Amino acid sequence: MEDEDGYLYVKDRMKDMYISGGENVYPAEVENALPGLEEIQEAAVIGVPDGRWGETGRAFVVLFEDAPELSGNEILTRLREGLATYKLRTRVEVVAELPRTTGKIQKNVLRERA
Repeated sequence: MEDEDGYLYVKDRMKDMYISGGENVYPAEVENALPGLEEIQEAAVIGVPDGRWGETGRAFVVLFEDAPELSGNEILTRLREGLATYKLRTRVEVVAELPRTTGKIQKNVLRERA
């Protein structure tokens, strides 16, 4: 975004990191771990406000078509082996697809949905 004086401002990408309980959490770390579970095709993680931690993660995952159903708790339990606990203060939502524009996941749409 550019103002009337020609200064440029970052509007959306700053929220790709959130602070949960004083710890910096980069959604990409969690997003990269999720497809490591064989049932998950793709994932997106955003930070959402939380009364206790300041912010926590909300993960949206798409399962492979032939994959057995998984609950959010099952997914988090399986991720605990490879990620720090503070990165897993999150809720997982299984969705049919992730919103996209020209191939890029629209995290702003996911934030509105959350």
